[in-house]
Amino acid sequence: MIPELGNFALILAFCLSIILGTVPMIGAARNNVLWMSLARPLTAGVFVFLSISLVILGYSFVTDDFSVQFVANHSNTTLPLQYKITAVWGGHEGSFLFWTWMLGGWMLAVAIFSKSVPEEFIARVLAIMGLICVGYTLFMLATSNPFDRVLPLAPADGADLNAALQDFAFIVHPPSLYMGYVGFSVVFAFAIAALLSGRLDAAWARWCRPWANVAWAILTLGLSLGSWWAYYELGWGGWWAWDPVENPPLITWLLGAAMIHSLAATEKRGVFKSWTVLLAIMAFASSLLGTFITRSGLLTSVHAFATDPTRGVYILGFLGVIIGGSLVLYAIRAPILKSEFGFGSWSREVFLLANNLILVVASAAILLGTLYPMVYQAVSGGDLISVGPPYFNTIFIPLMGILIVLLGIGPISRWKRTSTAYLRQQLTRVAIAALVLGVAIPVLLTMDVPLGTIGVTVLGLWIMFSMGKDVLNKIANKPSVAEGLKSLPISYWGMQLAHFGFVVTMAGACLTSIYSIERSVLLQAGQQADLGRYTFVFEGTRPVQGPNYIADEATVRVLRDGEYLRNLYPQKQLYTASNTPATKMGIDGRFLRDLFVTLGDPRDSGAWSMTLYVKPFVRWVWLGTLFIAFGGILAVTDKRYRRFKVKQQAETASKSATGQLVGEQS
Repeated sequence: MIPELGNFALILAFCLSIILGTVPMIGAARNNVLWMSLARPLTAGVFVFLSISLVILGYSFVTDDFSVQFVANHSNTTLPLQYKITAVWGGHEGSFLFWTWMLGGWMLAVAIFSKSVPEEFIARVLAIMGLICVGYTLFMLATSNPFDRVLPLAPADGADLNAALQDFAFIVHPPSLYMGYVGFSVVFAFAIAALLSGRLDAAWARWCRPWANVAWAILTLGLSLGSWWAYYELGWGGWWAWDPVENPPLITWLLGAAMIHSLAATEKRGVFKSWTVLLAIMAFASSLLGTFITRSGLLTSVHAFATDPTRGVYILGFLGVIIGGSLVLYAIRAPILKSEFGFGSWSREVFLLANNLILVVASAAILLGTLYPMVYQAVSGGDLISVGPPYFNTIFIPLMGILIVLLGIGPISRWKRTSTAYLRQQLTRVAIAALVLGVAIPVLLTMDVPLGTIGVTVLGLWIMFSMGKDVLNKIANKPSVAEGLKSLPISYWGMQLAHFGFVVTMAGACLTSIYSIERSVLLQAGQQADLGRYTFVFEGTRPVQGPNYIADEATVRVLRDGEYLRNLYPQKQLYTASNTPATKMGIDGRFLRDLFVTLGDPRDSGAWSMTLYVKPFVRWVWLGTLFIAFGGILAVTDKRYRRFKVKQQAETASKSATGQLVGEQS
């Protein structure tokens, strides 16, 4: 009976979404205040019913209700409680319900925190998000209902949750990734509402920027957590595999980064309006494309959920309707999108545009490498080919290098027009210092220096010095350094922190690729193997009993230059319910390097296969993403958004008072 209540709540959410997607939209078109005012309560209703549905599905997992097919497929009685809860998003049907609930959460947040936005505009925004919710809930009810029953005979026990998903990272990675992914629906809705209303100005950009920043920052965390999880869980020693299901979130992230910078130009100077709207559409389209790839059954991946092509057809059709309709509207409204202001060829606008073009080209290259194998297979009927890391790295790394150079120039340049003499005066010393020290420091530390190390050091110092120069320029006329630093807006520090984090991540990615070493060995108890400065001594294995698995746990003693460092304990696990093997790595993580041991299979001789890794600077990859995400969130707290909100509320109150006075006088 309880699962039926969850299904009924899902149906009610679908019905309310239809009303939300139509009534406020018609009200906005007819200037009917009552119909527009229904948007917020309808949004709350949709979220409440989606929450009820999600809670009931979670309750079915916790109580081992194997009459629900989704529960029977992704849980069993021995599964630990925390993984019974997270199993809600451990398969296609539940994860899509969770995805839709996230959409409902974003809708509710818009309804609550957009009180300063005109009622007519926010009614359109919520109506558009309601129409998206209609598509999602209809998809679940028609093809992917998480409450489908196994009747009349329910199994006594379930299958099991995928062994790779029984990990702490699964608790935090999908929620953060989904929240960031779905958050771009807010900016998409704002963009379409602007096209419908004809209002594309600085105020619109200011309304959008906080939502874009938050969604992008959360997606940054989601990508980072996924990379970290793949690094320590899958046991291959890498942190990004260019997997066809990993790539769409990265595409969305790159397009989101371009959109954030374009929104800044639209808010400050009223330029790039058409480009900003197009980026909002493209970012949302890429999130739908990721959903299609994951759930279409086109490929087999550790990230893929579904193998039913009919689901892919629905999502592809939904993608075509939403994005096709958006582009048609974009074309119709093109005349209102023209920028009213010009700018010089060396202005900050030009550098922001160059930034955007690089990010979009990188996105297009990744999209091509991701889709080409699928298109080739569909057209030729042959086997699925693979486009591997060499293709992606060859294109992506040089583009990011150019982007880092622009990051040093853009903030120092001026809006509207910057003379080349000014740029030379500001940046010549910065460039010389970065070049000289970028070569000297690595050479002084070690004589054998790869060119890649010098390049990374030069680019890193270029950004650091240019950031410092920009700060000095902005506080030059202040009475003191302290007062000058205090006068800088929070959004400025958010930008600087995000740029710094990007450089840290890129440096970590390049340096760990250059200096990482690995070795595959076959060791018996008491034997050892050397790797760089480190010696790994295999001291044997012991049996371990987990809550729902058994394992052989190895003890590996690690020495550095002959001195004891620590023990590592990699495991070879077997999940008994599903008879699925898994591997748990032994990792010693430090700021400057990781030591990494993977336990393979035993041999008849009693020896065990192992893979040993030394990975310098790999932690910088994730440390940098934390700076990026925090910088994005920090920018949202800028006081100008609060001032704008107070100003809008005052204007609204004034208009209401004026209208009331007129009514009384009449």
